[in-house]
Amino acid sequence: MAATPDLKALTSGSRRALAKSITLIESKRAQDREAAVSLIETVLPHTGDSLRIGISGVPGVGKSTFIESFGLNLISQGKKVAVLAVDPSSPIAGGSILGDKTRMPELSRAENAFIRPSPSAGVMGGIAQRTRESILLCEAAGYDVILIETVGVGQSEVEVYGMVDFFMLLMVPNSGDDLQGIKRGITELVDGVVINKADGESMGLAMQTKQFYQTAFNIFRTNEAWKPKILTCSALERKGLDDVWTMVCDFEQMAKENGMLDRRRRDQNVAWLKKLITIELEQRIMSSDEVKQSYPDLETRVEAGELTPFSAANQILGLVFSEVTGREQ
Repeated sequence: MAATPDLKALTSGSRRALAKSITLIESKRAQDREAAVSLIETVLPHTGDSLRIGISGVPGVGKSTFIESFGLNLISQGKKVAVLAVDPSSPIAGGSILGDKTRMPELSRAENAFIRPSPSAGVMGGIAQRTRESILLCEAAGYDVILIETVGVGQSEVEVYGMVDFFMLLMVPNSGDDLQGIKRGITELVDGVVINKADGESMGLAMQTKQFYQTAFNIFRTNEAWKPKILTCSALERKGLDDVWTMVCDFEQMAKENGMLDRRRRDQNVAWLKKLITIELEQRIMSSDEVKQSYPDLETRVEAGELTPFSAANQILGLVFSEVTGREQ
């Protein structure tokens, strides 16, 4: 059973209490679910005041270096920064390295920073299963800016858009052309593009890439209240980070003034509801005594080709719903 967090310590900004709270809500133990739900309900009045920023990017773009430099820049301006980093889990062994703190050594030592790596654990969308709840806990602990680093980037890894206020895409110089720029998917959802590693001999390529993406957004993202901006920066040299923050603040001001931020968060709550139903149903089904007894044999029969997955799934659901019906009677 996960340790019960100290609520007063959490709302007072204790990083230890925050870490314990996230561990509780990430627990898949049935005996921890009631405490986790109660914790989220209790902290809700203390949430909603942060700026939530999702950061995605291709492998090698320097997400960790960017987040460390950007986070330190925000702390120097008096902000408290939380980083929720999602590490890919092995599809074979199931484990994750969870090495984000080692990739952000300076930020991890900062008093006003909190870094929490979580395993993706097979969850699609580039995020962890309980990232939404972790955001709320970080807000309750008093963090002004929450940075959510996704596993990577792809046409399917856009779920982070459904839980943040500003969705940022990191790119590298010479990372695309006009065709790649107008590709449907993640580029339709981003609020800003930042071309990292724009330093030294890469400056020319960075400016060329910036023009490619600017042209692409001019083609298919018209008639919007906010047209995504394309900026360049060097996280390694810590240049251009003020411009990135200014872009985010400009977006936040615009989104608040025209009601876009409120609408986005309301839509996100509905999406969260649907996601929670799916998660809770799966956990309750697999924790059912009848399913625990029957599942190993069904899995073996499916593996041997004696039973179709469809038939096995229907048998499992039949066990669960017959159990529920029996209780009601």
